[in-house]
Amino acid sequence: MKEQWLYQIRIRVKGEVAKDLRNRTPSEIADKILAISLKHEMTPVCTYDAFCDYCREAEENDIKQYPLYDWTKATIENLEKKAKHIKSFAFYRDSDQVYEKSLALALHKDLVPLRENGNIEELSFIDSNPKNNPQPPKKN
Repeated sequence: MKEQWLYQIRIRVKGEVAKDLRNRTPSEIADKILAISLKHEMTPVCTYDAFCDYCREAEENDIKQYPLYDWTKATIENLEKKAKHIKSFAFYRDSDQVYEKSLALALHKDLVPLRENGNIEELSFIDSNPKNNPQPPKKN
């Protein structure tokens, strides 16, 4: 039987748009992105904010139970990486970070015009196959 992968759509936007999306501040581009996400019952989640939430949760619990803690903490504390991830958003369905291909394709299709006119700097269609995604470094 063929492996069934799940998918995620990610975008990278300009700094002002990222600020508007993170703060839910009305603006032309943020409003378009939010309208598209609502159409598909999705929410754009800032990657940097998700990383911070993960670290906060790990620190409130047992860090040993969070295998990506060290890598994630180092990422959010690196100013260059913070600048990159603060402009990056993944679309979640409720708390699901990955979802079926048909939903990802529909969302991606609706976001393409915003990429084509330059309002989205990068639009990525990601699958859950580990072979296609960089993996965090292994702990020594």
